[in-house]
Amino acid sequence: MPLTKPNQELRRDLQGLASDLKWSAVELMRIAVRLSEAGNEPDAQAVIRICQVMQAGEDRLVGYGDEVKVGRIACTKSDPASYGGCG
Repeated sequence: MPLTKPNQELRRDLQGLASDLKWSAVELMRIAVRLSEAGNEPDAQAVIRICQVMQAGEDRLVGYGDEVKVGRIACTKSDPASYGGCG
């Protein structure tokens, strides 16, 4: 069964957010490397931990997008002040 337009938008948004998290984590890893090279290992390790949290969030968002695709998660009417894609 094809996705409804709101569900397509939700899946696209989830994929976009996951991509944004991935890009941000990659950039932060570059910063962590520079921190480490500059001798600031405690801050480098802190940034790496942030990246790990972001990567876990990325994985969850990708999973939610997959669940939208197969119909386990679907848009329903929402509060107008909340996410505008479902409603």
